[in-house]
Amino acid sequence: MELVPFSENDAAQLCAWIPDAKANFQWGGPAFSFPLTPDQICTHIAREEVAPYLVKHHQEAVGYIELFRVSDNEYRLCRVLIASPTQRGKGLGHQLVALALEKVRVIPNVYKVSLAVFAHNTAAISCYSSLGFVVLPDHTKTRFFNGESWTLLRMERWL
Repeated sequence: MELVPFSENDAAQLCAWIPDAKANFQWGGPAFSFPLTPDQICTHIAREEVAPYLVKHHQEAVGYIELFRVSDNEYRLCRVLIASPTQRGKGLGHQLVALALEKVRVIPNVYKVSLAVFAHNTAAISCYSSLGFVVLPDHTKTRFFNGESWTLLRMERWL
C-alpha cells in the first residue's frame, strides 16, 4: 500500500466512492454537500493547509486521506476512507493511517497528530486506538444529520 499525491484528476473517482448523503456526512462532515462533486473537492484541496493523498493497493486506487495542518506543531488526519465496503475490516485502514503517520513524522517540529471520528464508527475508533490515538473526553462535540444527533470524538497521539 502507498500514499500518492491526490490531484484534481482524481476528484471524480473520490466522488463516485461516496454513495449517499449519510456516507458523505460520515466521511466529510458538514464541509461537503451531497451529491459530492469534483468542484467541491477541487476547491477544498486547493487550500494551503490540506495535503490530500490517494491510497493505492496493488496499483489500484482504494481510498483517500488528508493531512490537515492545524498549526506548526500539529497535523490532523481527515477524511479517511477505504472506498469499498468489501475491503474494510481487512487491515487496510490500519496500514493507511500508519503510512499517514510516517508522512507526518518527517515534518519538522510536528509533535502531535489529531483526528475526529463519530462515536458510532467503532471500527475506526478501534483502528486509531491500535495506533496509539486516545480519546480526549473534554473535546467531544455533537453534529446533526437528518435529525439525528451524532457524537463526534476528538482523538490524538504524540509522535
